[in-house]
Amino acid sequence: MSKADKLFIEMCKDILENGESSRGQEVRARWEDGTPAHTLKRFGIINRYNLAEEFPALTLRPTPVKSAIDELLWIWQKKSNNVNDLNSHIWDAWADEQGSIGKAYGYQLGVKHKYKEGEFDQVDRVLYDLKNNPYSRRIMTNLYNFQDLHEMALYPCAYSVTFNVSGNKLNAILNQRSQDTLVANSWNVVQYAVLVHMFAQVSGLEAGELVHVIADAHIYDRHIPLVEELISRPQFPAPKFRINPDIKNFYDFTVDDFIVENYEAGLQIKGIPVAV
Repeated sequence: MSKADKLFIEMCKDILENGESSRGQEVRARWEDGTPAHTLKRFGIINRYNLAEEFPALTLRPTPVKSAIDELLWIWQKKSNNVNDLNSHIWDAWADEQGSIGKAYGYQLGVKHKYKEGEFDQVDRVLYDLKNNPYSRRIMTNLYNFQDLHEMALYPCAYSVTFNVSGNKLNAILNQRSQDTLVANSWNVVQYAVLVHMFAQVSGLEAGELVHVIADAHIYDRHIPLVEELISRPQFPAPKFRINPDIKNFYDFTVDDFIVENYEAGLQIKGIPVAV
C-alpha cells in the first residue's frame, strides 16, 4: 500500500463516518438534472506527504499524471487563463467564447508586483527567493484576489502555497478552501507534489514535505457508493517518479520531462457525475 492510499482511505472513512450532511441547507452546486448536490463534509483536513519517500499518486485507481501536469504548467508556467493554451477540455465549461476563464488562476500568478528588489510576478518571486533568500518565511503565492473575484469564472479552490526551506529540503503547504474528494484529491496532490519537485530542482534543493490543508473536504451524495467501493479495493506500492535532471530553468519544463514508472493501479472509475 502506498502512503497516499492510506491517507486517502482514512480521510474518506472519516468523512463517511463523521461528516456533516448538508441536507436541509441551501446549496449552490447542482447536478446536471438540476437536483441540489448535497455533501458529507469534514472541516480542516490536514494530510502530510513526504516526497522524499514516495510519489503520492493513488493506486486505488489511476491518476492521469500527464494531464494533471499539463494543467499545472498551464497555470504556473504559462500563467494562462485561456483554455486554448491547455491540452485538455477540463476547463471548457467555465470559458467564454474566446476561451477565457477571466482573471483566475494563471492570470493571478502572472500579475507583476513591486518589491524593493524590482518587479516580479508571483512565480518569479518564488524563484528569486529560493535562489537568493531560501530561508525566508515569506515565500508564498495567493490566487484569492478579492478585487478580481467578480471577474473570475470560478473562484480558486486551491488558492495558496507557502514554501519553506529546511536544510536543503523544499517543503510546501497547499491551502484549499474546498475539495470534491473523489474527483479532485489525487489530482491536486499529484500536481503540487510535481510543483515542489520542479521548484526544488531549479533551485538546487531537494523535495521535502507537501502538507495539504483542506478547509471543506466533502463527498457528494451521488459519489458515496463510488467512494465506498474505491476504498475497499486492493492497494499497490507507490509508483516511481523521475524528473529530467537536465532542466535548470523552471520555464523549460514540458510534460515529457516527467516520468512515472511502475504505476500499478486499480481500474479507473468512469462516468463520475460532476456537480457544478
